[in-house]
Amino acid sequence: MMATGNRQTNRLAGAVSPYLQSHAHQEVDWYPWGEEAFAEALRRDVPVLISIGYRTCHWCHVMSRESFDDAEIATLLNESVVSIKVDREEHGDVDATYLAQAAAFTGQLGWPLTVFATPAGQAFYAATYLPPEAREGLPSFPHVINAVSQAWRENRDEVTHSSAGLVKALGKARSAIARETHPLPSREDLAGVVAQIGHQEDPVAGGFGTAPKFPLAPVLNFLLSYGELVPGASSEVVQRTLATYVNSDLYDEVEGGFFRYSTNADFSDPHYERMLVDNAGLLLAYSRIGDLETAGSLVSFLTHHLSTGTGFASGQDSESRIDGRPSEGGYYLLGAAARERVTPPALDEKILTGWNGLALEALAAAHRAGVPGNPGEAAEELARWLWDNHLSATGLLRLSRDGSASSAPATLEDYGGFALGLLEVGCALGKAIYVDQAATLLALAMEGDHEGVDPVLVAHGLATPGLSPGDISEGASPSGASLMALALLRLSHLTSAPHLREKALTYVSPYLSHAVEQPLGTGGVLRFVAEFSAPERELVVVGEGESELSALARSWNPAGALSLVVTPHQAAEFLDVGCTIMEGRLAASTPTAYLCERGTCALPVTDTAALRAQLTQ
Repeated sequence: MMATGNRQTNRLAGAVSPYLQSHAHQEVDWYPWGEEAFAEALRRDVPVLISIGYRTCHWCHVMSRESFDDAEIATLLNESVVSIKVDREEHGDVDATYLAQAAAFTGQLGWPLTVFATPAGQAFYAATYLPPEAREGLPSFPHVINAVSQAWRENRDEVTHSSAGLVKALGKARSAIARETHPLPSREDLAGVVAQIGHQEDPVAGGFGTAPKFPLAPVLNFLLSYGELVPGASSEVVQRTLATYVNSDLYDEVEGGFFRYSTNADFSDPHYERMLVDNAGLLLAYSRIGDLETAGSLVSFLTHHLSTGTGFASGQDSESRIDGRPSEGGYYLLGAAARERVTPPALDEKILTGWNGLALEALAAAHRAGVPGNPGEAAEELARWLWDNHLSATGLLRLSRDGSASSAPATLEDYGGFALGLLEVGCALGKAIYVDQAATLLALAMEGDHEGVDPVLVAHGLATPGLSPGDISEGASPSGASLMALALLRLSHLTSAPHLREKALTYVSPYLSHAVEQPLGTGGVLRFVAEFSAPERELVVVGEGESELSALARSWNPAGALSLVVTPHQAAEFLDVGCTIMEGRLAASTPTAYLCERGTCALPVTDTAALRAQLTQ
């Protein structure tokens, strides 16, 4: 006997995820991710459907309307399987686990991800979007459900044996990768990587690769870091690409912000969801190249359209209602005046710690670059709120919404992203408290006994205890591994702690060989390599008030370098939290600049022209 409508609604109605809540009205007897669903599947002796998506995913909405809203399909699901709905942004480790398993069944990975698994959580069939009726080469969803049920009843041994074998093989591969150590790519290797990326630039439409086209912010930020390490053509590629993006349909000229991707090579016909990760990464890139107009529009987009009043929402839907009907992108085809007369697409108001950390880093860079819109103030407000609301006695929260915290465990992305963001804000604003907080987070993340992986995955042998690396692909945003590595690299430089520098390398070491081979999907790792390979340089200006000297120092921020402008009191605060680069730099009757490279310091200067000459040597 299936659960009643009230019971099934209650399972999702209290979810933190708006994506889960959007399915609460359906007759499908949904379970949220958790052990209860697997126990029920074992009790009933039926497979598990694990349906993974996210709020701003267009085809997730389509499958929801077409199939999960359909009473007959809901009944078929309730009779045949135990159905679990997962928000991939909430449970990134779950998503990464089943993406890996799904790759054995389909080459078209994406969302909605539709996985059928044993009660032990081991996948034996997977697909993405499935229509209610067969079309365009896709089997119908009901047909797949029936076929899965038949296989479970009639070929149980084969199903469980093959699924167990798949999971075992993936586990061995995962463990082997985690144990691998690869040498740091040389400058010659990086030059080859840059050449490879250049060969994948579209000479006609711009951007990289073929349709669909995504704004690959991590790769662009790697190229910027490499261009500062080895001046040359990589910076030109970035300039061309960023100019292409902002002059294409990928960019919303009315409200600012970039859409998730385009279905066509020339960036026409975009999918209209606007995601925090994409726009944070692009804000970082536009700030770094000094495009203050575009960067300013991105600051405005974040603070006016993605703000929840506390942190930044994970994204904004592509769909809205125009003339009473769902419209994919219709809102974004309207001008400013017309938009004021319709309801804008809904926000996915989940506040993800790691993604907001990326926003902190980007806002700090915008502040350094002099981008309009008060990005420094926005960064400090966000940093304070996240610290006060996303850190508890038991560790870091992965996400919250409207003051309610998710039970999903924090991942490396959350610890690394938040820590890196705090470090950048602290250095950009000259406030040691944020550096101290970042050090606390990194210490928590490195604790050997820290339990971060979802306990259900651990219980079913699908993961091992410890902080989850999450998704290591870096097309849209840096991975948790590279964020942790960058944060540790920054902290090691600030505190003169070489063991943290070496620890940073261990986080990315398993992925270095893959990064050289597949650079478009590993921009975060490659950026770390470029900045790790750069000479350790720091520029500190100590003095009261603003001056030409401090303005020059604030604008100087090459890859792998530190730049701080502080008062004598602030310098003392940095020293108090262990930032040894402030030693001997506490008292200055006039603003004084101290420039050092690889432990060798130039003479202190108080003249802007003298500092400029030192910086160009």
